[in-house]
Amino acid sequence: MHKIKHYLSLIKFSHTIFAMPFALIGFVLGINFLQKENAFKINNSSFGFFISKLVLVISCMVLVRSAAMAFNRYLDRQYDALNPRTAIREIPSGKISAQQALLFTVLCCLGFSACSFFINPICFYLSFVALFVVLFYSYTKRFTPLCHLVLGLGLSLAPIGAFLAVTGVFSWIPLLFSILVICWVSGFDIIYALQDEEFDKAHGLNSIPVLLGKKNALLFSSFLHLIAVAVCILVGWLGNMGISYWIGAFVFIAMLIYQHTLVKPNDLSKVNIAFMTANGFASVLYSIFVITDLCLHNPYTL
Repeated sequence: MHKIKHYLSLIKFSHTIFAMPFALIGFVLGINFLQKENAFKINNSSFGFFISKLVLVISCMVLVRSAAMAFNRYLDRQYDALNPRTAIREIPSGKISAQQALLFTVLCCLGFSACSFFINPICFYLSFVALFVVLFYSYTKRFTPLCHLVLGLGLSLAPIGAFLAVTGVFSWIPLLFSILVICWVSGFDIIYALQDEEFDKAHGLNSIPVLLGKKNALLFSSFLHLIAVAVCILVGWLGNMGISYWIGAFVFIAMLIYQHTLVKPNDLSKVNIAFMTANGFASVLYSIFVITDLCLHNPYTL
């Protein structure tokens, strides 16, 4: 039991709350798209099909994210051991060995590709692209301050991936949700990285805070979140969304604003509240309202 808790802590399982809601949005968008195309009617026979797809999508999300986090912890183990903030993590503290973390990563990657295989061919082929992106992220801090954008790109695969799992084709609205996720995640990851500016600078690691300093990094984070707000509004307009969507959009935007009121260049005491609480509420509440809107009147127009 303790070992399971250590592995859940290793991969920060609670952080699944960021991308999973957007995967569910992409999944429901896919069902709406099929209904618009008259490819499916929701009935008893199709219900089982969608449930099996949903289980596979959720499994893929958990497995690929677990692989990414475990590999990140494996690759950063020496830096984590030196950083007082991260020295208590599972590998530096000896709760999980580096070899165990690497084996766990490999097993999650294999499980992710296997689940993708049972979804459809395009998801299986693109599973290797997804794995490259999420694993490659762990190297980026070593050579570029744009590492935050690569993290955002990895999580942004959730809505378009779930949509592809249902439909097997690309479309504009899930792609817009993916752009929203890139800007939103990259913005709050910059806020989180403020904590390690001095450590990263001393050890030759790259980040936006190292490149720009705390004050300008917060401004850059705000800029990314402004783009996320613009895309959020664009989705509602182009998608002909209803009142429930706009309530969700208001909540999401309010949470973005709220987290920027919590963190100041000279006061990082509330970074964790901004990172986990504000963004957790933002993703969950936004997805609830979006999915409700999609279920009420199926507004898919692109």
